[in-house]
Amino acid sequence: MENICKRCFLLESGRDDTLKSIKEHIDRLSEKEKASDEEYRRRLEVCGGCDFLSGGVCLKCGCYPEFRAAFAGQKCPYKKW
Repeated sequence: MENICKRCFLLESGRDDTLKSIKEHIDRLSEKEKASDEEYRRRLEVCGGCDFLSGGVCLKCGCYPEFRAAFAGQKCPYKKW
């Protein structure tokens, strides 16, 4: 059985195939759809300290924070950002 860090993002968890797919989707977003780099990093910092982050997934909504945080119009379902 694979050991997955419960408090890590995909980048840190070794799930490279999923992370690669997410990055490809983010790269296809228009500039209008994307959050700024600064906002993206801020959001991930908040998610990184959240108790709902487990194995690269938000346990509150089931999203990949690295993907959700990339969209300018998205919000944290727990209203942390």
